[in-house]
Amino acid sequence: MQLDGKCALVTGGGRGIGRAIAVAFATAGADVAVLARRRDEVENAALEIRRAGRRGIAIVCDITDRAAVDEAIDQLERQLGGLEILVNNAGGGQERTRVGEDSPQEWVRVIEVNLLGTYYVTRATLPLLKRNGGTIINVGSGMAHQARSGNSSYNTAKAGVWMFTRCLASEIWQDQITVNELIPGPVYTELTKDIFSPDQPHPQLASEWVKQPHEVVPLALFLASQGSRGPTAQSFSLARRPL
Repeated sequence: MQLDGKCALVTGGGRGIGRAIAVAFATAGADVAVLARRRDEVENAALEIRRAGRRGIAIVCDITDRAAVDEAIDQLERQLGGLEILVNNAGGGQERTRVGEDSPQEWVRVIEVNLLGTYYVTRATLPLLKRNGGTIINVGSGMAHQARSGNSSYNTAKAGVWMFTRCLASEIWQDQITVNELIPGPVYTELTKDIFSPDQPHPQLASEWVKQPHEVVPLALFLASQGSRGPTAQSFSLARRPL
């Protein structure tokens, strides 16, 4: 019960990696709010959290809408009372084409969801996190650390998240808040099912193995339980290749 008495928010918590982390945090003793766009998914995740004996809060929100994010965090404060752990997990990118052959609207949407959404949620939660100190975990990607053709929107967005992680960490360490990046490596989820098969080798990278969402949980729990004197401005990776 290393998170006993803590309150956590997991964005993109209705399915995949976010849901696995949210339920694991509840099992470790935390009360957890799950935030995503689909009501059925967040309500099902919140129910699973309550079955683990903790408070589970379902929040429906599009993180690219700053006003909606502010309202969602007000709801979280009313229902949970505070916040010690934030996991910025919501993201994804379906614009997997070369620049010039891509859709500008979809390219911008990837930036909005991954980078601006992370910023909006983080900014809105900072007043709560500063009360007692806390932990911010930004779910990143190895693609933020390597240039690769055919997916520039996602690479660029996640590179921005990694820079944001380091800048923010340098600004709020005196508030007893740590900020780190968690790189899951390839994981089979709803967003990757068209390119990955679970529990199989990566289709292009021989050293990589395609994980299930629950395999990301131990690293998330480690980061969430380190406390204010733990590492900050660091990247922690489950990848099996140089980044």
